[in-house]
Amino acid sequence: MLYALLNALADDITAFNVFRYLTMRGICGVLTALLICLVFGPAMIRKLTHHQIGQTVRADGPPTHFEKVGTPTMGGALILIAVIVATLLWADLSNRFVWVVLFTCVAFGAIGWVDDYRKIVNQDPRGIGARSKFFWQSVAGLAGAVFLYWTAKTPVETQLIVPFFKYVAVDLGPWFLLVSYLVIVGTSNAVNLTDGLDGLAILPTVMVAGALGIFAYVTGNTVFSSYLGIPYIAGTGEVLVFCAALVGAGLGFLWFNTYPAQVFMGDIGALSLGASLGAIAIVVRQEIVLFIMGGVFVIETVSVVLQVASYKLVGKRIFRMAPLHHHFELKGWPEPRVIVRFWIITLILVLVGLATLKMR
Repeated sequence: MLYALLNALADDITAFNVFRYLTMRGICGVLTALLICLVFGPAMIRKLTHHQIGQTVRADGPPTHFEKVGTPTMGGALILIAVIVATLLWADLSNRFVWVVLFTCVAFGAIGWVDDYRKIVNQDPRGIGARSKFFWQSVAGLAGAVFLYWTAKTPVETQLIVPFFKYVAVDLGPWFLLVSYLVIVGTSNAVNLTDGLDGLAILPTVMVAGALGIFAYVTGNTVFSSYLGIPYIAGTGEVLVFCAALVGAGLGFLWFNTYPAQVFMGDIGALSLGASLGAIAIVVRQEIVLFIMGGVFVIETVSVVLQVASYKLVGKRIFRMAPLHHHFELKGWPEPRVIVRFWIITLILVLVGLATLKMR
């Protein structure tokens, strides 16, 4: 909205030309989302505390978590508002990729909000139930996948790009729908599983979003995509604004979510952020790179799958507790140590993912 106004003014006032640059609008997106979180964060925390919308803790969880009972949750709503407002202000709203990522973010946020509301406000431990949650996630994920498939303008938009190889790409055809669905829904739930310690999920999300923003920029730029040997997809660069907004909102939320957390994001934040990362990776055709950069999310999810499978098949647990971050807590690692080490691992994996831009 603001971009359209400034773009029109640039025709008459040369100074406004700066806002036609993606990099400038990306910076504005970061700062706008960050400012929204920092300004409205304290009021939101007070409101959640006043209405007693507090965190519940598993009875079999690490003993140190019992002190977290009552900490305000559903703070992910602030992240969503900041991301949506910043994107609407600074992105080109005629771009279809911006809208599909926004839709995915809002749809999964709505699912998370209903689940959180029923668990915390209605005191229903089941929330909307696993089956209902998965059903609506599937509907939203498939909707985004179908939109991208039917609006694809070039063959590369439905190809699976293999990193580290310059000319290796797999034509997915209709299988694009299944791959996209699995990426969106899988990433959404993976981030949700990781969101178990103060700040553990949000900073890796910020780092991965920032890296995907770089991929979006170079993929949508004819010069950079040609130089780096990656497929050019017109319009993907505009997704940089959404990625930048997510980075700003995530950092703003981390201000209050860092150990010891003043607020938790809840499913409304974790589900929407994870789905957004998945949707962005699909838009820029970097699903495999997302798998690399989001390695912490992958490991956390695999630990849960292995734990459940082992217990059901042989009656034994592989880890002291799943997801994996709880295993290390029960081994005696202080919570901040677990968090920071997972952050460091994510940083390394993000750098590996970015290296695929040149190593082809």
